[in-house]
Amino acid sequence: MPELPEVEVVRRGLLDHVVGKRFATAKVLHPRTARRQPGGGAELEARLAGAHVDGIGRRGKYLWLDTSAGALLVHLGMSGQMLIKSGSPEAHKHLRAWAVMDSGDELWFVDQRTFGYWHMGELVDGVPELVTHVAPDLLEPAFSITDTVRRIRAKRSGIKRVLLDQTVVSGIGNIYADEMLWQAQIHGETPASALAESEVSDLLEAGQDVMRRALEQGGTSFDSLYVNVNGQSGYFSRSLNAYGQQGRPCLRCGTLIVREQFANRGSHFCPECQRL
Repeated sequence: MPELPEVEVVRRGLLDHVVGKRFATAKVLHPRTARRQPGGGAELEARLAGAHVDGIGRRGKYLWLDTSAGALLVHLGMSGQMLIKSGSPEAHKHLRAWAVMDSGDELWFVDQRTFGYWHMGELVDGVPELVTHVAPDLLEPAFSITDTVRRIRAKRSGIKRVLLDQTVVSGIGNIYADEMLWQAQIHGETPASALAESEVSDLLEAGQDVMRRALEQGGTSFDSLYVNVNGQSGYFSRSLNAYGQQGRPCLRCGTLIVREQFANRGSHFCPECQRL
């Protein structure tokens, strides 16, 4: 699933193409794309037609277009892409929603696995109504290290599991959790409550550093599903220190990185630098 850097890359890529523009028309082509909308695709199409885009926001893995008709929340799911295109939308078999801006730019929502969705709603305290439960992410102005340290240390679960809890801190998925834990030299199974305040603070700062470096490189792409608005892949995968590096020497100490099963996924870490 795209994590904070990948979604932020998409948000930035959309800015010049949609902000200050107006939806000329919109069409929902797959019912799952509008499954969270009470009135389905017809409601989305009606509300978007003629709506002016005033800005684009993001929290964690969610982004939204702030329009004169409400907030268009976009969740990319496992394989969603927001692309600026022109041509023949009917030729793309995974196109789920399509819109034309008054500038002539076309906005395509391509989603092979159909886990993503669009939802038109209202903003509550600056975020769409469906994501008010989602905590601030590592890079947004509302993020507080002090408050987040307190929330994390109140948990007894392993620290990696806590990092993946979007109600504690958002935007972190499996890839970046492994990377920030490696950088902070913390084992993912360490109980969050057993970590000192300074350790959790260092971990969050490591996460901010990892996220910023990933953003500079366009995010992490392992296949053609993770692309920016122009269809280009990010290349942070070349800079990963832990995730996917099993069997390779740790760049810090030379010990081979290992992979262990974790919640139907995997955890990658250095058994020497990140002792439990």
